[in-house]
Amino acid sequence: MRFMLLMIPKGYETAAPGTVPDDADRIAAMMKYNESMQQAGILLACDGLHPPSMGARVSFPGGKPVVTDGPFAEAKEVLGGYWMIQVASRQEAIDWARRCPATETETIEIRQVQEMEDFPDAVQDTIASFADMQLQGKR
Repeated sequence: MRFMLLMIPKGYETAAPGTVPDDADRIAAMMKYNESMQQAGILLACDGLHPPSMGARVSFPGGKPVVTDGPFAEAKEVLGGYWMIQVASRQEAIDWARRCPATETETIEIRQVQEMEDFPDAVQDTIASFADMQLQGKR
């Protein structure tokens, strides 16, 4: 089972462009955490994200794309980064999230990734080409 652990740092929604973590001790603790997941063989990917002030959103009012540059006034919670892990259960994903050296201003949301077998057969037939596209991207 694949899960995304989504880091939600309070206050990041208003961070200035170019804001990056600068506390070497915190970064070292997070790297140790990342390395423990890698050594356990569960880490598929992890990245930090620039603040929303550097991002954009594309919405589709009336079916037409409209681009809005960040920051986003209505944002209450934003992602600061993520881990993609592969574990045996939801509980194991929770256990890994609990080990994160997060601060009291950070929350980790845990979301299971939809797998092909989660869909009904008719839908699997429709999305089978998507799995092929994903494999091509990994070559």
